Amino acid sequence: MLQENIWSDHRKLEEIKRKLSQMQDIVDSFNKAYADVQYLKDSISLLKEEEGLIFIDEINDRFKKTTNAIDNLELKHLLSGKFDNYNVIMEIHPGAGGTESQDWVQMLLRMYLRWAEQNNCKTIILDLQNGDEAGIKSVTINFIGINVYGYLRCEAGVHRLVRISPFDTNKRRHTSFAAVLVYPEIENDIEIEINDDDLRIDTYRSSGAGGQHVNKVSSAVRLTHLPSGIVVACQNERSQHKNKERAMSMLRCRLYDRKMQEQEEKLDGIKGDKKNIEWGSQIRSYVLHPYKLIKDHRTGFEVGNADSVLDGNLEGFIREYLFKKMKIERVKD
Repeated sequence: MLQENIWSDHRKLEEIKRKLSQMQDIVDSFNKAYADVQYLKDSISLLKEEEGLIFIDEINDRFKKTTNAIDNLELKHLLSGKFDNYNVIMEIHPGAGGTESQDWVQMLLRMYLRWAEQNNCKTIILDLQNGDEAGIKSVTINFIGINVYGYLRCEAGVHRLVRISPFDTNKRRHTSFAAVLVYPEIENDIEIEINDDDLRIDTYRSSGAGGQHVNKVSSAVRLTHLPSGIVVACQNERSQHKNKERAMSMLRCRLYDRKMQEQEEKLDGIKGDKKNIEWGSQIRSYVLHPYKLIKDHRTGFEVGNADSVLDGNLEGFIREYLFKKMKIERVKD
């Protein structure tokens, strides 16, 4: 950061700032955990003294917090991917099932927003299409924070919900599906050529926040990339120009992400067929009836406290996914 030539190269400067932020976060977290361990060592000696047991609740509380801090440090150590420290663009789309699946999308949106709150992560709703009766037809969220892509990449895939439907007067059990797409926000670091002839541009009135302006002006923009079939939309900004600019940035990220996936699949000899949003393709199941259990089918990790997970407590699933991914990469090496 002290080299003068760095400040003239905006792209290089942003990359160094990102790395510096990531390294500083690890160093600060380590120093804090180390200090807490030393504090616990000194505190435990108090228990041997007369009336020392009056401190045991405080020590137990500090021990739990320190253990969690060390677990989080271990998790950060696993984040070694090229784009792990980048921000995230996430899309959530319902599967077949109409209102049921659209309501499931709204539940997933709430879960990820809660996760962001708990992890000091800023979120921006870029586009949101409400369902006809309830729920959400589609939503696009921007997550901004440290190591966000490293954490959320494991959420990409089909999520399955089993519950007693609140929309069924006969109180029958229903199964709903929703697809979560996750890709890193790396528009400053990539060069993707997009021809104007390959784009279909639609404008419409925003349905989100923004006051009367968004209801009177067709400021929202939807871009369809005809060769790939990728569709992105943005209604967060007040002007059509800014929404189009943001949508173009999202499209470049999607195209680059697809390009990288295709290259990885060729190297690994994997056929990259797109999975349908239906039975048999899910990465995780959320069962709320007749019992409560959330299970990740890739790692086998299970949690019985479904309410906690739906409130954003995803650390266990993220940790198990990263551990398994690390083991697979070591075997390849």
